[in-house]
Amino acid sequence: MPRLIRLTLLVTGGWIAACEAHALGLRWLPIGPQKWLHLVAMAVGAALCLARAAIRPRERLAWLLIGLGVAAWAFGELYFTVVLWNDSAPPVPSPADGGYLSLPPLIFVGLILLARSRIKGLPKTIWADGVTVGLAAGALSAAVVFKPVLAAVTGDSLSVATNLSYPIMDLIMLGFAAGVLAVGGWRVDRRFGVIAAGVVCFWTADTIYLIKVAEGTWVSGGPYDPGWWTIAVCCAAAAWMQPRGRATRARSAHAISVAIASALVSLGILVVGTLTNVTLPAIMLAAGALLCVLLRLVLTFRAHQTMLRRTTQEALTDPLTGLGNRRAFAIALADRLDEDSPEPLVLALFDLDGFKSYNDNFGHAAGDALLQRLAAGLESEIGAAASVFRMGGDEFCVLLPGGDGGDTLLRAALDVLSDHGDGFSIKASLGSVRLPEETTDVVEALRLADQRMYAHKSQGRRATAALEVKHALLSALAHRDPELSDHVDDVAELAAGVADALGCDAAQVEAIRIAAELHDIGKIAIPEAILDKPGPLTTEEWTLMHQHTIAGERIIHASPALADVAPLVRSSHERWDGAGYPDRLAGESIPLGARIITVCDSYHAMTSDRTYRKALSAEVAVTELCACAGSQFDPSVVEAFLRFRARDRQQPAASASPAHPEITGATA
Repeated sequence: MPRLIRLTLLVTGGWIAACEAHALGLRWLPIGPQKWLHLVAMAVGAALCLARAAIRPRERLAWLLIGLGVAAWAFGELYFTVVLWNDSAPPVPSPADGGYLSLPPLIFVGLILLARSRIKGLPKTIWADGVTVGLAAGALSAAVVFKPVLAAVTGDSLSVATNLSYPIMDLIMLGFAAGVLAVGGWRVDRRFGVIAAGVVCFWTADTIYLIKVAEGTWVSGGPYDPGWWTIAVCCAAAAWMQPRGRATRARSAHAISVAIASALVSLGILVVGTLTNVTLPAIMLAAGALLCVLLRLVLTFRAHQTMLRRTTQEALTDPLTGLGNRRAFAIALADRLDEDSPEPLVLALFDLDGFKSYNDNFGHAAGDALLQRLAAGLESEIGAAASVFRMGGDEFCVLLPGGDGGDTLLRAALDVLSDHGDGFSIKASLGSVRLPEETTDVVEALRLADQRMYAHKSQGRRATAALEVKHALLSALAHRDPELSDHVDDVAELAAGVADALGCDAAQVEAIRIAAELHDIGKIAIPEAILDKPGPLTTEEWTLMHQHTIAGERIIHASPALADVAPLVRSSHERWDGAGYPDRLAGESIPLGARIITVCDSYHAMTSDRTYRKALSAEVAVTELCACAGSQFDPSVVEAFLRFRARDRQQPAASASPAHPEITGATA
């Protein structure tokens, strides 16, 4: 508080305190011409409130109204002092009454605006509470004060209404000040406490004045007069105080206690009115207070219903993506499974691969934005035909209709939950369960989906590791022999197509493809003099050459991710009749993948140029395969090769592999 303001308040408040002490018997205290100085004290209070509103924009309107209220009272007092002081029967109403009666409503509205700025979450019920407290206070005033005042007042109805307005307005102002304090938990802001103290002093002085005037015992200059002036100093002091702490929140428990207390007071007045002679205004005001309590009940019920809907929605909604959360999923699935004849469903659980790395590299804000984008895309893509949920973290879940339509939506979901960019790659692992075929229990369904999803994730990790090792080995092979590198690429494409033609699943097809690419990797252990020898090899050289499959197996076995590929590489030169190497396996004891690689490798070798001969035509090579079926080659593999070759002439060989192999592997 500025020093000049503090000094002004100390002087004004000290003078009012001296007047009170003088009236109580300390006649030696100098107070000067009290008749005029009290006008100065009230004018100073009004001026300080208005100056606060003019200088500081914060809460300007509230302090402007409060300052105008004090100024209006000061004007009424000035008019009465100058014009009506010596009048034995002053007219009622007069301009003085207009000034006096303007104070309560202006203070009332100013307190409302001040409360709105200092109490967060100010509910609509505060208005009903304020009116309820005011009406109950007015009813109490009417029951206690009106009777003697009503018996004493004379004149026309306007005069009577004016005189009766004083106690009503005073108690409404007092009641609302108490209501504001109660809503904030009685510790809203020290400024409210200072204003409330001024309102109490004002109400006390006005009530005693009305009763004593009605009794004919009022004497001006008594100990009650300073109560009127105190409100000006209290409002001015509150205006220049700095609010302490943050704005508080409305406390519903305290607010309802105010309404209950007001209702009990009003009910008591109505009960007493049935036993004694209570004035009609008191009965009407008490009834009005009870009606406001009913209004508050309606407002409270509506507010609770709104809160219930909002909390229910929040409890079932993921705050980041706006999708249903785990609780919403459990409810939706339980409702579907509790039906008498539940329709077939597919429960699919997705977990993002690479999301942790994305979060670490780009930050959590970017990670949240990615989740929001993927969730919006997922809901947009399949939300019309499915229910989409976020289970937490980077896990999503969908409930899809059973049948082929569900498989199509699964593929679409996998596409949507993938994203690639500079320095990152996001994919999704999938685990699915068919309901109610596999289970009708929600917990068991989630367990199965989770188990399969993590199996798929592990498979994907192994596949990634396998690809990394494969690329490293093929790079080494390309540096050793570029022509050999081209050869294995072509053999791999043929082997994958034949494997698919034989009905192998996606995992088998991929393993056979990798084995075909790496089937000659052991040749990096064979001396170049033997590999590039233009003439026939000696017996010792052939023995060493036959070791390249064993060397290839050992090289590949060094990577656990390629454990299922190594046996195929070892057996890629075995023969159906048992005359191959290195283990002289025969028939179906040779792994299927190795038998496929043998056929495809032989066909490609026959149709490629060699140092010792020119390439054969495709027709001659096919004839040779058919001739050796049953001796060198597995006849069923040769037949599958012919089917694939015929189909390959009509469409690219790449189309032979499933579009989304991960779906098959995840749901197997």
